[in-house]
Amino acid sequence: MVLAPRSLPRSAIHRSDLRQMLATKSVENIQFLPFLTTDINNLSWLGYGCLKQDWTLIAVNTIGAALQTLYILVYLYYSPAKRAVLLQSLVLLAVLATGYGYFTLVVGDARTRLARLGLFCSAFTISMYLSPLADLARVVQSRSTRCLSFPLAVTTCLASSSWTLYGLQLRDPYITVPNVPGIVTSVVRFWLFWRYRDKPHRPLPA
Repeated sequence: MVLAPRSLPRSAIHRSDLRQMLATKSVENIQFLPFLTTDINNLSWLGYGCLKQDWTLIAVNTIGAALQTLYILVYLYYSPAKRAVLLQSLVLLAVLATGYGYFTLVVGDARTRLARLGLFCSAFTISMYLSPLADLARVVQSRSTRCLSFPLAVTTCLASSSWTLYGLQLRDPYITVPNVPGIVTSVVRFWLFWRYRDKPHRPLPA
């Protein structure tokens, strides 16, 4: 089975952001928080893959975490508010250190550790897939799909479907379940593109 990387949809956006930062030497109109949350997601699944000894998870999320770390470093380099960026990055490190300490020192049983880490990874991934719901509501209100990316919808659907099938193959609900919302939101995006494909843009009320 050929797997699309779990972080492919967000990495596609972040590569575009990286090109913009390098071209303009500025971080204007680019948010820093998505870099951090995606990095946490990759590192969490990397830890899960290591506990499970799943080399597919390890390889994919090692690459994803490396890319997100690169984006964070570039953002830090060009950001005028370096103190705020460093503070958020330190919070990320503190969260990771706390999680590592909890799962290695507090949770002694290996099976319990794997289950709890899997539950955390699943919940975090679901929250990331559901985060664009505000954009979908905006599309319905404005009757325009200008704020949506069709390539992003396609890559999200491919990535979610691949990981769902992989989870089913392994009989691992922690991989299967969190990727179902990605498929659902992708189908909703496709429907919105079809529903409002010829509709004129209606400005939202101030």
